[in-house]
Amino acid sequence: MTSFFSFLRCAAAFAAIGFSVHAHAAPALPPWQGARQLVLVTIDGWNSDQGVLRRYEREDHHWRAVGGPLPVVIGKNGAAWGLGLQPSREDGPIKREGDNRSPAGVFRIGTAFGYAKTIATAMPYRALSATDWCMDVSGARYYNRIVDAKVVGADAVKGSSEPMRRDLHVHGDPRYRMGFVIDSNPDAKPGAGSCIFGHLWAAPTTGTAGCTAMTPASMRDLLGWLKPEDHPVFVLLPRQAYAAVKDDWQLPAPEGDR
Repeated sequence: MTSFFSFLRCAAAFAAIGFSVHAHAAPALPPWQGARQLVLVTIDGWNSDQGVLRRYEREDHHWRAVGGPLPVVIGKNGAAWGLGLQPSREDGPIKREGDNRSPAGVFRIGTAFGYAKTIATAMPYRALSATDWCMDVSGARYYNRIVDAKVVGADAVKGSSEPMRRDLHVHGDPRYRMGFVIDSNPDAKPGAGSCIFGHLWAAPTTGTAGCTAMTPASMRDLLGWLKPEDHPVFVLLPRQAYAAVKDDWQLPAPEGDR
């Protein structure tokens, strides 16, 4: 009988050890762990349309700042949690189609684009044509994709309000002369937001429909710096939300926010 109770005590001890190891296990690595370039935009609060952009490179598991902070503008109504690489969160507004908010979170940086045939960037580049559109009609077959109407057919882009050659369709608008895709809502969930880009701003105080906009000089420097082999990611967050997730998400500490 004594040996039986000794066995139970040992079993309980091992169970407690196992529980302790499980309770103190290291947090899972974020899905952007392989990124070696990071573009960070911080804003004052969820409803702010003004932000600061910083660039970072990963060296020996640490983020190193590249260049200085740059002014940007975002959605005219601020930001809201978007669908990206980060876990789902509800401690703030949620991105919806047409809400004029920029998606907050961590996103892959996709194809660069512009009006010129070529541009100084190592990223995959799409030279835009007069028949290129981004489909912003929720539930449509090509929702949240840039497509060529000559290829998919005019009916497939019917209703879209996003001609990519805005200079030809919208009174000479230069905002898409240089830009890149921010891969928000990559699975094209209906109503969760579409056609999110980095592009040129109209003015330093004019918010966007949900994109992040900057000066031509800032865009040229950014596109010239990005490297697809470094798996760059784009992060946009209000400062308070950033402080809450920075350590768990293994993000850098901006100089001005420490």
